[in-house]
Amino acid sequence: MIDPTARISSTAVIEDGAEIGPNVIVGDHSRIGSGTKVMANAVIGPWTTIGRDNVIHYGAIVGHDPQDFGFKGEESYVVMGNGNVVREYATIHRGNRPGTTTAIGDSNFFMIQSHVAHNCQIGNNIIIAGGSLLAGHVEVEDRAIISGNCVVHQFCRIGKFAMMRGLSRTSRDIPPFIIMDETHTAKAVNLIGLRRNGFDNPRIRAIKNAFKILFRGGLNMNQAMEKVRAECTVTDDVKYLLDFITLSKRGVCVGKGEAGEFE
Repeated sequence: MIDPTARISSTAVIEDGAEIGPNVIVGDHSRIGSGTKVMANAVIGPWTTIGRDNVIHYGAIVGHDPQDFGFKGEESYVVMGNGNVVREYATIHRGNRPGTTTAIGDSNFFMIQSHVAHNCQIGNNIIIAGGSLLAGHVEVEDRAIISGNCVVHQFCRIGKFAMMRGLSRTSRDIPPFIIMDETHTAKAVNLIGLRRNGFDNPRIRAIKNAFKILFRGGLNMNQAMEKVRAECTVTDDVKYLLDFITLSKRGVCVGKGEAGEFE
């Protein structure tokens, strides 16, 4: 299942059942798991581990050098889990310092020409749509959606079940469960996303009540969090939301703009 035109390093490991297409390059010390398909002209960089049942489409690059002037060719890594899809010409770069890793979980979808920079930490079941750019050290939690042509500043965090609308941009953390638009602006609770993922009405209502205080109440964030703790039902979801905000080093989205749906 290895095309004769592929160039495979003698130190790479291709597990039984993997498929390597025409003109693919697989770098030193890399490993490609069983059931993974690497299509024509894709590049798998050095020190890259790709798990089982992934599909790497035409011209995609996984594990190439980071775009960092400080990088001197040291040993660093990309580690990818299972069941991911990397579409045409998407790029995922390895860590920018010796021994560091860009980590990709399971069942993620990287659409055409999306970019995941060095040292990003990508969870599971995430969609990163075409043209979206994640700078270095970005963390994306499970089931987040980054729509087309979004840009994310380095060291930002995107919480689980959050959604960035197309063409939006952020240099702040995006809390879980919300829709972000324009420049790190919290627009609404991600109702459709939560319902699709099995959240029942009481869970959603608790998140919506907290959201209204945090992003529509006219208070600074510390005051708003105290009000949520005092007046709202602090479910596990609400606690997670508050903990995420508390741990933020860059600050979180601002609460301007349209109120969204709260019925």
